[in-house]
Amino acid sequence: MDVATNLEHVRQHIGQACANSNRDPEDITIIGVTKYVTIERAQEAIAAGVTHIGENRLEGFLDKYEYIQDDACWHFIGTLQSRKAKDVIDKADMIHSLDRMSLAKEIDKRATNPTQCLVQVNVSGEASKHGLSPDEVLPFIKKLENYKNIRVAGLMTMAPHIDDEERLRSFFRSLASLRNTVQAEQLPNAPCDYLSMGMSNDYHIAIEEGATHIRVGSSLVGSAETE
Repeated sequence: MDVATNLEHVRQHIGQACANSNRDPEDITIIGVTKYVTIERAQEAIAAGVTHIGENRLEGFLDKYEYIQDDACWHFIGTLQSRKAKDVIDKADMIHSLDRMSLAKEIDKRATNPTQCLVQVNVSGEASKHGLSPDEVLPFIKKLENYKNIRVAGLMTMAPHIDDEERLRSFFRSLASLRNTVQAEQLPNAPCDYLSMGMSNDYHIAIEEGATHIRVGSSLVGSAETE
């Protein structure tokens, strides 16, 4: 199915989730995750109206950025090795996976302008997931106070791929509550306005629990196998 049709379906689901939670669909940013598709498919997504593109692997990010660049707002959503951060900084408009001081130091050193970062939180406690534990988040953000090239724009999490809606809601609510805790500190370097949570299988639930950015791949651009 073409991306424009998929995008219309996603927007309909966003509209319903926003109606359920008394939110404005304009407050939801759709990030088209293009890690499994070609440059051409990513370009199709942009032509259809997907203005935010997300990649989680460095090679895929750089390949698509080289061809597309200013046509989209770029999100690096995967684990970023500190030694490779230099290849992403000043290209990515937002980095979703800040979770350790070594990476923070590299971003701060390499960036020519303040970089919008989301602190990755492992709310589910899964050993396979990256990110800080919830109780580590506020101390970590406070340590970034003197890093002039890092702006903590919000928090990000990856929920487990499960069918238990109430458990999913609990994870998303936990991240929203943690965001509120950070905001209450009124830290100048950490407005923490955004919540990046929810993917193709659960973004409607994430929106109802406060997501501002959803990362949608397969239900929007498909995968290499389905093109």
